[in-house]
Amino acid sequence: MIGRLRGIPEGDPLSGDWVLDVNGVGYEVTTPIGTLGRLTPDDDGRVTLHVHTNVREDAFELYGFASAMERSAFRTLISINKVGPKLALNVLSAISVEELMVAVERQHAAALTRIPGVGKKTAERMLLELSDKLPALGIAAMGGGAPLPRTAAAPVRTVTGPGSVVVDALVRMGFKPAAAERAVAGLDDLDRPLADLIREALAILSS
Repeated sequence: MIGRLRGIPEGDPLSGDWVLDVNGVGYEVTTPIGTLGRLTPDDDGRVTLHVHTNVREDAFELYGFASAMERSAFRTLISINKVGPKLALNVLSAISVEELMVAVERQHAAALTRIPGVGKKTAERMLLELSDKLPALGIAAMGGGAPLPRTAAAPVRTVTGPGSVVVDALVRMGFKPAAAERAVAGLDDLDRPLADLIREALAILSS
């Protein structure tokens, strides 16, 4: 199994599906949207991904994450009934692990139902099953010791509904909330795939 890769990112990291060139070998990886923006490249442009390897009869899939804690959260999410890799990636593209922990602690279903693909019943099941699992993530990620401190809930955005997911994703990529909200205000048809919305929002921010 592959647990970590260090290499040069290629392709379109924004989409979540990209290639990591490791000494001339290109590994196809799927990551939460915005992962590249949370990585710190070395002087030679290489980044390190924490990898979850998923082996099926018809596929060998690599899922990459900016931190061991994100990978632990992904593994915890896919252990939930009817939550597969795609939905788990949607969750981690929209909110941070710390925000997920806060939502679980407060049993805040609304923080999850605004994520694409998460309905009310799925959110309730996730909150129920994660209640006993997420508190240990800080310890699991660090290999022992005290768990990571839980952060306060993210400030309420003026943008609501599907647009708020895009705002949060842009903020996680390093943009200021006000700028992210202005970009989202310029989007049409928010019922499109999250990657398409973020790509268009980035074009607005760079114009």
